[in-house]
Amino acid sequence: MRKVLLLFAAIGITTFVGCTGPEGPQGPAGSNINAEVFELRNVNFTLDNNNEYTIYRTLDPVIFDSDNILIYRMTGTIDSNTPVWQSIPRTLFLDQGELDYDYDFSLEDFKIYAGGTYNLATTPDYLNNQTFRIVILPGYFSNKNKAAADINDYNAVAKAYGITEGDVQEIQ
Repeated sequence: MRKVLLLFAAIGITTFVGCTGPEGPQGPAGSNINAEVFELRNVNFTLDNNNEYTIYRTLDPVIFDSDNILIYRMTGTIDSNTPVWQSIPRTLFLDQGELDYDYDFSLEDFKIYAGGTYNLATTPDYLNNQTFRIVILPGYFSNKNKAAADINDYNAVAKAYGITEGDVQEIQ
């Protein structure tokens, strides 16, 4: 009896696997899992209630738990089309003392900090009219079999993840 049931099951599976029908509807669009780049242009640090100089922004794109954020500060230009980007966190050693740039982020926002060993208000050039690039790297990149980019070098990151100047989105 078992052999007969097994025979009917095998015939049934073979028959139904070969069936075709109308194609189903298009599924929902997937999430953008490419690296994204945002730029804050000419922004000023503000002194907050904790006596810290900060720049705070919320994040609009979808960020997943495995994603990472890198932030770079424009320190100057080589020519009108070639900015110089420096990764943060960074410590600058000035005549007045040490100036530190740092940041933190969550799935919803990020904050850039400026702190130091002296009164930062005495060096407004390091607090005002600052430009930053925020790079969101999807976590799935960490599983790829490619050489890791030097995350301290914005241009190396841009090259490794296929980021062009046309991909940069300005945020306020």
